[in-house]
This record gives sequence, structure tokens and C-alpha cells, in this order.
Amino acid sequence: MGRSKRSKSGFFLGFLLLIFTESVVGPFVVEKNSLRVTSPEDLKGTYDSAIGNFGIPQYGGSMSGTAVYSKDNKDGCKSFGESGVSFKPKPGALPTFVLVDRGAAVLVADDVDEPLITMDTPEEDGASGKYIENITIPSALISKNFGERLKKAISGGDMVNLNLDWREAVPHPDDRVEYELWTNSNDECGVKCDMLMEFVKDFKGAAQILEKGGYTQFTPHYITWYCPQAFTISKQCKSQCINHGRYCAPDPEEDFSSGYDGKDVVLENLRQLCVFRVAKEAGKSWIWWDYVTDFQIRCPMKEKKYNKECADGVIKSLGLDLKKIEKCMGNPDDDSDNSVLKEEQDAQVGKGSRGDVTILPTVVVNNRQYRGKLEKGSVLKAICSGFEETTEPSVCLSADVETNECLENNGGCWQDKASNLSACKDTFRGRVCECPVVNGVRFKGDGYNSCTASGPGRCQISHGGCWHENRNGIAFSACVDYEEGKCTCPPGFRGDGVKSCEDIDECKEKKACQCPECSCKNTWGSYDCTCSGDLLYIWDHDTCISKKATEVKSSWVVVWVVLLGLAIACGGAYLVYRHRLRSYMDSEIRAIMAQYMPLDSQHEVPSHRHDDHA
Repeated sequence: MGRSKRSKSGFFLGFLLLIFTESVVGPFVVEKNSLRVTSPEDLKGTYDSAIGNFGIPQYGGSMSGTAVYSKDNKDGCKSFGESGVSFKPKPGALPTFVLVDRGAAVLVADDVDEPLITMDTPEEDGASGKYIENITIPSALISKNFGERLKKAISGGDMVNLNLDWREAVPHPDDRVEYELWTNSNDECGVKCDMLMEFVKDFKGAAQILEKGGYTQFTPHYITWYCPQAFTISKQCKSQCINHGRYCAPDPEEDFSSGYDGKDVVLENLRQLCVFRVAKEAGKSWIWWDYVTDFQIRCPMKEKKYNKECADGVIKSLGLDLKKIEKCMGNPDDDSDNSVLKEEQDAQVGKGSRGDVTILPTVVVNNRQYRGKLEKGSVLKAICSGFEETTEPSVCLSADVETNECLENNGGCWQDKASNLSACKDTFRGRVCECPVVNGVRFKGDGYNSCTASGPGRCQISHGGCWHENRNGIAFSACVDYEEGKCTCPPGFRGDGVKSCEDIDECKEKKACQCPECSCKNTWGSYDCTCSGDLLYIWDHDTCISKKATEVKSSWVVVWVVLLGLAIACGGAYLVYRHRLRSYMDSEIRAIMAQYMPLDSQHEVPSHRHDDHA
């Protein structure tokens, strides 16, 4: 009876998937990496290869090796040790690329003349699922024609050298990566559910660092199907769908009579979408990772805690607004579209360089679907390869993802050990030699052999790469701050200004201190002149004079200055006296004359006549 129900359930879900696939016209995009043959000469060139859905592609990197092919083990079904071919390279040798016919991994030659396809894993049961999960070598599918040419070259004794390159497998246009995880809240779907839950738990820390730092823009997605109109009132649709058959998920136990239903999964998927939206609205989108991992731990299906009550408890513990989340979820019994889930169904359709999303889980990085094992290190590599070179955050350069190529021999780049400056920058794709910028001062050069500080303030940074030396507290530098990139030995020195500046002996070469009584002594960067006896050296005239004569001369100068000052003061006082005396005399004369005749400046005084009346 149980088998019959499981069979019916599987048939019905298959029918739903068929309906969904036929109703949506979208592309399936094959993600590719580059394969370059460096020898032999007649095979030299670049070829396309398709990345498989298993193994660990080296996103952002490349790998060189030598191709081998075993005629006795063409399909790779036997141990390669038996056929004389080994994956392990010998010390000092290049890595081995094992070429097999389609049906195995590594470098796989197609057995059908067709466009490249994406290699996938077979239907997984418990045993095969664990085996496939442990595949860690990268794999690539090549065309039948190219495979035949490789086999012919190897069989003919040629050494075939290849380079697999994943550096352009993910677009990397700028300093922010946009990525998606197509996931599911169901925790009872076998190996894939276990793998997904383990990945979310392991990746949470790195994801939150990237999101909090503004380095990434993450979006979770959930796949749903719709029930055909003719079956919306059926028991199967009612148990697997919400909103009258519009949004459905498979029954977790594939048994409609017991356990949880598909609609329970749809509701929790919707709740997790709304948790993300409400958290993002609050400026804390990374809380989604906390909710999902906490829900997995606290509300598992096997303990019968996969329900709203348990979910609400997780939401409250994270400080999210429960009412906003419930409003976002809407009413699952409405006979109308749910705006959140409708957007999810629209997003499943491939656009541009991204194909349709039809399987779970799926990671999409910069609109390019990730291929390979769902594992923290490999997914983080894919995300880190989406940053423009030199803009990767530090998490991308951690020991789990990348080794620091600048630690050994400074990566072959320029460095100034004295000031601990280096042109080597470790990036996810490898080191680059790029002259640094220090305290706003930019260094210019090729980054390999030279880097020279330029612009204002350059002399403050390692003297602009120019010669400098300090002796007994006296320092000289050949750096000229206002001359771009120029190193000029200071006065008193000669040389190239970069590696050396030598002191000039002015006493011999410039014949300084030439007066008869003078004696010259060379110093570092200058010279000293002294006079014999009680004489004083005058630099401006290159001569010696008596100190006494100088003192007498100085005394007479003081006397003359004092006398001149007194003369000026007396002359000034006399002029003031004369001016005041003359002003006084003028006023006296005018007063006397005014008694005898009217002056022009005075008005005639009118006379007043008085008549006496009797």
C-alpha cells in the first residue's frame, strides 16, 4: 500500500514538472570554461569546454597539465592504476589530465557529435549520493571532434599540454557581486537536503561578512510549481498547494496520508522569503542566514516541530517584526496571486546569460549559474571570482580560499625593504605588481623593477626613491618635492641623485677661501673658512679683516648715528618754534589795526538813533 502511494505521488509530481517545463519557454545555458592547447603545434589554440555539475571547478583560476589517455580504460570504469595511468603526478612533473570517453569525469570526450551540454550526476540513492559528493577533481566536457584529435595525438606519441582556465567563467565587472541561492526549507529529501543544510550552516559566516561589508547583494529564492486547472480540487493539489493550486511543492515523505504536506513546505518557503524582505527593509538582510540555520536546528520535520509556532519563536528571538512578516505572507487560502511567490515563479525563467532554474539547490553568481559541488570553499571561490581584480574583500584572500603569492620572494614585484613598501598585491586570481599609494602619495612605475613616488609630498615617503643620508645629525636628500620624479643632488654634492651623491671638496675644486690670510677646511656637504691670527673672515668678500678695526669702525658708526639723530631733532624743534611765533605776531598786529579801521573780515557796527518825545 505504501509503495502504491509513493508511486502515485512520484507520477503526479512528474506530471506537474512536465506541465511547468512546457508552459515556460526559457533557455538552458551551458556554462563554459576555456581549454587551451599549448602543444603539439597542430593542436595549438583555444577550445570551449563545458563545466560539469559535479567536482570542484577552480573558479577564478587556471590549471596546466599533460593529457593522458588509456585505451584499456576508455570509459574510466576500472581503476586507472591497472591501466598504467595515474592521477597523481610525479615529483617535478605537471598535473595529469586524464582523458576518458563520455560517462566519467575529468576531461571527458563526448561520444555524440552535438553541441556542448552540462554533465550531470545520475539519480542519487544513498550510496551513489555519498560517492558523488566526494568528487573534488574539476571536470570538463569537450566535443567529440576535439576529443578524437586529442586521442590521436596522444596515441601518436605527442606530448599534449593543456591549460584549463576558469578565470572568465564568472563575469567580474565591478567591486560588488550579486548572487542568489535557490533553496528549499524541506529537510527530509535525502542526500541533497542534507548537503544543502550543511552548506547553509558552513557558509553562513562568510555570507554575513560579505553582506555586512556591502561587498555582495544576496537574494534567496524558492522554486514552486502550479497545479493544472483541471486538478485544483483534487486531494493531491489541495495537500501540495496554496492559493487554489497556484503554488505547490512536492510532498516531503511522498505519502499524502501521513507526515507533512507539500503546502507546509510552500508556507515555510514563503515565510523565509518574507523574513528576508523584512530584514532587508530594516537594513539587516544577513539575518536571513540566522533564521534559516536556527530553523533547521530548532524546527526539524523528524521532531514534528516544522510548524508556525516554532517558526514564530525563531523570528521573535532574532528581533524581527512578526506582524510585518505575516502581512508579507498574505492569506494562503485566497483564490488570487501571492505577489511574493509570483515573483519567484517569474524569476525561475532564465534571462540573458542565465538559464532556467529547474533543480535545487542552485547558486547563481553575477547572473551566471554555478556548476560544481555545493561546498563552502568552492562556492566562495566562485563568488570571489566575480569581483573586479584587486577589489576582493579580505575573506576572499583567507587561507581557506587563496594562498598569498606575495609572501614568497615578494611575488617578483618591486619592493623597498627599508620602508617596507611593496608593489605586490595578492588578489583572488593571483598576485599583481602595482605601484602603491601611501598617505595620498602615488608611486609610478612598472611595478616590477621600479616604483617612484610622485606629486606633492613625495619627498616625505622614502625621500621619493632618491638618495639620502644622515651623518652626525646632519641629513641631506636628493629629492626635490616640486620637481616631478626628479632626484637632484643638493649643493655640495654630485652624483645621479638616485643611488649616490658624493661630497664635493670645495677647497680643492672650487678654490674657496683664496685670500692670503684664509685657510679652507672641507666638511660633508659644505666647507669652512677661517683666518689666521686675530682676523675675522667676511664671506661676502672672501677676505679677512681685523676684529679691532671692525670694533672701532662700529663705534664711530654709532657716534655718527647719535649726532645725526640729535641734529634732526633740533631742526624739527626750530621749525615748530618759528611757526608758532609767526602765528602769535600776526594775531597781535590784526588786533591793533582793528581799533583804527574796519578790516575786511569785520562787519560795520550799525548805529542806533534815539528820538525824545515830549
